[in-house]
Amino acid sequence: MAQTVGDIMTSGAESIGDNDTILDAARRLAEQDVGAMPVCDAGGTIHGMLTDRDVVVKVIAEGRDPGEVTAGELAEGPVATVNPDDSLEDALKRMAREGVRRLPVVEGDDLVGMVSQGDLARALPQEQAAKVLEAVSASSG
Repeated sequence: MAQTVGDIMTSGAESIGDNDTILDAARRLAEQDVGAMPVCDAGGTIHGMLTDRDVVVKVIAEGRDPGEVTAGELAEGPVATVNPDDSLEDALKRMAREGVRRLPVVEGDDLVGMVSQGDLARALPQEQAAKVLEAVSASSG
C-alpha cells in the first residue's frame, strides 16, 4: 500500500494564535526550532502562515514593535494544506504549485500535523523527489 501524508507527517504540530504578539510568536518559533507556524483563529481554523522571515522583514526591519504587532496582522494566507490521507505525490505537487516548502496537515478545520520537503524527500524514491523538490525550490525563490 502506498504511503500517505499521515504516514510521514510530523504529528502534534503547534500553531500561533492570531492575537499573539510577534514577540510571543518568535519565542514559540525558537522553542520549537521551526521556521514557520500556522496562524489560527480562536476556533483553531488556519488562516495564515507566519515565518521567521516575516518577523525579520515585516517587523524588525521596519522598526515596528514586536510586542505590539500581532501574528494575525502578518499571517500570509490563504494557506495551502493537505489531508492525512493524501498521497505523497499529491503533497509534492501541491508544494510545487504553491511554491512552499511545508504544508499544514488538516482534518476538516483541525491542524493535525505538518509535512515538509524534507519529510517527502526521505519517503519518496530519489528520482521522483528530486524533480519535484527542484520545482518547489525554483518557484519559491
